Formats: sequence, structure tokens, C-alpha cells
Amino acid sequence: MGPPDLPAENASGRTVLCVKFQKELPGLDTPPWPGELGRRLYDRVSAQAWKLWEEHQKMILNEYRLMPWQKEGQELIQKHLEEFFFGEGAALPPGYVPQQAK
Repeated sequence: MGPPDLPAENASGRTVLCVKFQKELPGLDTPPWPGELGRRLYDRVSAQAWKLWEEHQKMILNEYRLMPWQKEGQELIQKHLEEFFFGEGAALPPGYVPQQAK
């Protein structure tokens, strides 16, 4: 079971060997991104890891002052998305505990 502050649930009941947490966890209900990348995410990313990405993505959008509906913003988000899940050092260290909300 994952950390209590990151509920990892899905409607389908499917599980995946999560590329981020390196263990079997509830998967996403639908591919979260179009195309081949969306398929890879659907097959290898847990709902819990996707929640981590959503928080990380907010930081990227703010940091770079991106407009997600613009092509340049979408391309940069996709680059960060691929790095977050499939880049070098993408898996979390063993024993990782997310920072508690204040």
C-alpha cells in the first residue's frame, strides 16, 4: 500500500509494475497522453506515480511560465514527462517517502 497522502486507486482494478516505484501498484484507467508515449505510460506507470508527476508538472508550468495549450509548452512538458518516468535516475530511491503537505 502506498503513502496515505497519495491515494492510488483506479476504477479498472488493473495493476502495473510501476517504473517509478519498482513494484506492483494500481495502474491508470486510460492512457494519460496521446500516441506511443501514452501507451508506455499506461503500461508502466502507476496511478500513484502519475499523481507525483501531476505535482511535478505544476512546478514545471510555473517555473517556465508555460501555457499548456501552446505547442512549445506541450513539447517541453512531454520532454520532462519522458525524463521523469523513463530518463536516467527516474526510479525513486528505495525507502522514498514523499514530503508531507503543510
